Amino acid sequence: MSMRFTTKARRGMAVLTTAAALVIGVAGCGGNGDDDKKPRASASASEDNGSDPSAQENQADEPLTELRGTDGLLLQVESAERDAGGFVTVSGTLKNDGAKRVTVPAAVRGNETEILRHGMSLGGATLVDSKDKKRYYVLRDTDGRPLTTTGFSSVKPGESLAVFIQFPSPPASSSEVTLELPTFASGTITISG
Repeated sequence: MSMRFTTKARRGMAVLTTAAALVIGVAGCGGNGDDDKKPRASASASEDNGSDPSAQENQADEPLTELRGTDGLLLQVESAERDAGGFVTVSGTLKNDGAKRVTVPAAVRGNETEILRHGMSLGGATLVDSKDKKRYYVLRDTDGRPLTTTGFSSVKPGESLAVFIQFPSPPASSSEVTLELPTFASGTITISG
């Protein structure tokens, strides 16, 4: 029994560490809206020294998909990456395109008691694999907290929040899935990796 608990605890810590690293990475990649004022030397630097460009440099500026919500809310999905550990991390931006401050609907956190206990999150999101006829729910840590962005309640006009959501990985043969979030339109995304 104690070996089983230790294995679960280690797995939970690995998931929590991965989630923390992703949050830090996503936060570090966020801009402050002054992108047009910054010099673009970094993109050409790797080309000049003969190294291969990173995957980030080759990414298009367009999101994989946009999910429209109520009152001007917009979720722009920028990446959906499969991890070797059996996870898919969906990253993007939650933006207020409206003219007024918008309270994010409580429905986006879902209706499961365990997730509701941990406050506002995107815990109600799901990935739908139509090919294999399966639905994947947001992963949770050992304390039941959803592995997604948490702690937000409203978004000011024009404000953007970097967000992420982690799911169990569909089979490698299923790369095209539908992302669903309560009160938002659904959108098809392609998983990389």
